Amino acid sequence: MRVGLAWDAVGPVEGGRGLLDLARSAGLDTFLVFDHLINVFPRQAWDTDFSYVAAALPTPDLSLEFATVLGNFASHAGPVRLAVGVTDPHRRHPAVLAQTALTLAQFTERPPVIGIGAGAQENLQPYGIRHDRQVSRVEEALQILRMFFDSKGPYDFKGEFFTLDQAVMDLRAPDGGVPEIWVGGSGPRMTALAGRYGDGWIPSDLMAPAEYARRWAVVREAAVAAGRDPDRIVAAGGVPIIVAETDEAARELCQVKAIRYLALHAGAATWREYGVAHPFGEDYQGLSHLLPHRLTREQVEQALAVVPDALVADLAITGSRQTVLDRIGELVDAGMRLPVLIPVSALASPEAAGYAVESVVWLAEQLRSDSFTERVTA
Repeated sequence: MRVGLAWDAVGPVEGGRGLLDLARSAGLDTFLVFDHLINVFPRQAWDTDFSYVAAALPTPDLSLEFATVLGNFASHAGPVRLAVGVTDPHRRHPAVLAQTALTLAQFTERPPVIGIGAGAQENLQPYGIRHDRQVSRVEEALQILRMFFDSKGPYDFKGEFFTLDQAVMDLRAPDGGVPEIWVGGSGPRMTALAGRYGDGWIPSDLMAPAEYARRWAVVREAAVAAGRDPDRIVAAGGVPIIVAETDEAARELCQVKAIRYLALHAGAATWREYGVAHPFGEDYQGLSHLLPHRLTREQVEQALAVVPDALVADLAITGSRQTVLDRIGELVDAGMRLPVLIPVSALASPEAAGYAVESVVWLAEQLRSDSFTERVTA
C-alpha cells in the first residue's frame, strides 16, 4: 500500500517544497503537482471571506509551471516519486512532454510520472488552444509517448492530430528510470486508454467504492485485451479529504466558502441526484468545463447559496481521522493502491491546515500498517 500527496502548485514555491519535505519525512510514495494556467477558484470572489489564504495570495491565479517546479524539487525528493497530475497534449506536443519527462528522469531517484488527461477548459479556451475531440487527441499522444519511452527512433507516425516524420528522441532515461505514464479521467474511453497505454490510472474525481471498482475493471480488461499485464498498472486516485477532530467538526468546515465552492465542480447530473438544479445550467458537465475567471462575485454568491450541504461533504472524504481512514479503506477494498491525498480542509483556517497536515502523516502511517497490507494482499 502506497500513499501520495498533492499540491496545487499555486503561490510561493516554498510552500510546495515544505509539503515535499513532509512527504519525504512521512515516507510517502508520490508527490504530485497540478498543472493549471488558470486556477479553479474565482478571482472576482477571492478575498479573506472566501478563504483566509487570500490574505497571503492576492489572486488565486499564481499558477506555477509544473516542469520547472518538478525540476527544482528533484534534488529534494529523494525516494519520493515526482508526478504531474495531470497535464494535457493540447498545450504541449507529446514530443515535448516526452522530452520533459526524460529530462526530469536525469535528476530523480525514481522514475517521474507524466499524468495525461483530456484537458480542462480554463487551460485551453481562454488561450485559443484547440480543444475539440480531446480524447482522440489524447489517444494519439499516448501512442507517441509509448513509442518514445519503449523503442528507439527515428520515429514515424501519421495520425489525425500528430505527425512524426523521422523524428528523433535520443534522450534516454537512466537504467530503471523510464518515466511512467498515468492516465487521468474516469469516462469509458479514458479508462480504456489507461489500460491500453498507461502505467497507472489516476482519476481526479472521488468515486464511491463500487464505482471505482467498476471502472478499474474496465482499465484491467483493456490491458488484457492489449496484451498487457494489468497487475503492472498502478491503481491510483485523487482523494480529497476534509478532516477534523470529530465528524461534526469536519462537517462544520464544509460551510467555509472555498470548500463549498468545490461543489460547483460537480456537473449538473450529480446535482440532480441531490434534488437540486445546478446554477450553471442543466448541461453543465463540471470542473473540466468550468471557466472560473469569468464568474462574477454575484454569480459565485448565488451559486454558493444553493449548494446542498450533503453534496459538499460527499465530494470529499469528510470526517474524523478514523472516519477518513475507514472510507479510504473502502476504496482500497475496491482496488485502489495509491490514494493521493488532497487536504481540502487546509482552505478553512490556519488551524485546520495544521491539523490536515498532521492527519496526512497519521493516515499514511495507518495505510502502510500491517492491517492494510493484509487487506491489499488478501
